[in-house]
Amino acid sequence: VQLQASGGGLVQAGESLRLSCAASGSLFSIDEMAWYRQAPGKQRELVAIITHRGGNVNYADSAKGRFTMSRDNAKNTIYLQMNSLKPEDTGVYYCNMVRNGVSSWGQGTLVTVSS
Repeated sequence: VQLQASGGGLVQAGESLRLSCAASGSLFSIDEMAWYRQAPGKQRELVAIITHRGGNVNYADSAKGRFTMSRDNAKNTIYLQMNSLKPEDTGVYYCNMVRNGVSSWGQGTLVTVSS
């Protein structure tokens, strides 16, 4: 599956952004979908994930209460709504989907949060 991420940008602390990730095929065939981020000089880390085609979302502790991951099956798109952004949320955000054991990554979208 091919993924196209978008929605990043430069915002001030406390503001919001919504990231989108459009898939080339139906989300119904996807086993797992997730958002990751990579801060400058750090390893890529999981932000939010939906597993086993279920509806439950698991969040990293840093994202709980501020970020919401959702999906629109009709548009083959997943979203990451990010509220109350902090400078430490700065990084490149990647969407990831796994289908039949094959992992695909979007190209990443840069989020910069100024203090």
